[in-house]
Amino acid sequence: MRWNIPNTLTVLRLLAAPGVALMFLYFHRPWADWFALALFVGAAITDWFDGYLARLWKQESKFGAMLDPIADKAMVVIALMVITGYNGMNPWLILPATLILFREVFVSGLREFLGAKAALLKVTQLAKWKTTAQMIAIAVLFLGTGLEYLNGVAMQGMTTDQYAEAVSAGLADPVRACGNRDCASYANLVGIWLMWLAAALTLLTGWEYFRKSLPFLREDT
Repeated sequence: MRWNIPNTLTVLRLLAAPGVALMFLYFHRPWADWFALALFVGAAITDWFDGYLARLWKQESKFGAMLDPIADKAMVVIALMVITGYNGMNPWLILPATLILFREVFVSGLREFLGAKAALLKVTQLAKWKTTAQMIAIAVLFLGTGLEYLNGVAMQGMTTDQYAEAVSAGLADPVRACGNRDCASYANLVGIWLMWLAAALTLLTGWEYFRKSLPFLREDT
């Protein structure tokens, strides 16, 4: 392999994937949420730069082509595992996350089965949009979990009504509000909608890859 800048960025993105989960092991919340968000966003940015620089400097390589989708999938899978856990196993989040994970496993199995013919399943523009939608949705959800934790600290175990009375009496700090709702609610809502959009794009690309592979799945007669 060639240790050029594009390949180095890809390797760093791969290493950042487990780093997102490690943030919650070595740091207290909400610092863990902010560090995980910063690491995830920084790694996601390299996903654009490594391919762009490889084409610009004519440094495209087989190693980079092999490792790039692996790094992307590792980032998404590990981040989804963390996000679903810290969102209280929200079924509206678990379902699109399950669809995304199912597609990634299914397409990986197709590529393995096709072997040398796997070049047939080359990355399409729709697949790139899918990856972008996944990463934006996960970043917004990380923001939501951090803000939600801060809201929980501010409420100190009180109900919504008790908390409102405590704020009115000056006995508690108000949560971070964005208009008529707290910012955590907005971030989580937008993140879940984006996750459903990402799941839809993910299924579309999965079906496209499956359709292209059908001629090689027919039984010989």
